[in-house]
Amino acid sequence: MEAHAEDLRSVTGDEKLVRDIKTDYHQADIDEPTMEMLKFVERVTKHAYEIKEEEIVKLRQLSFGDEAILNIVHIAGYFNHINRVADALGVDLEDFMIHG
Repeated sequence: MEAHAEDLRSVTGDEKLVRDIKTDYHQADIDEPTMEMLKFVERVTKHAYEIKEEEIVKLRQLSFGDEAILNIVHIAGYFNHINRVADALGVDLEDFMIHG
């Protein structure tokens, strides 16, 4: 997580935002589209089989196009996959990403 936090820190320059998102993104001071996107990513991660059309419609209403929504799902799916592979093999991704 720290490697991703460092990426966000370098883009935003906002240490508090990074800390808040790492601690509990629900409490972070972020705009509505970003919050809804993060909630959607959490649903993809934990309950993808329960996602309803209304959730996609809500993202569209917040100006996410179909390509952006597809990219969100692909990225969430990729990270879910690679984290499970790393866990199964005992690979510390933080160490790999920092020293890789």
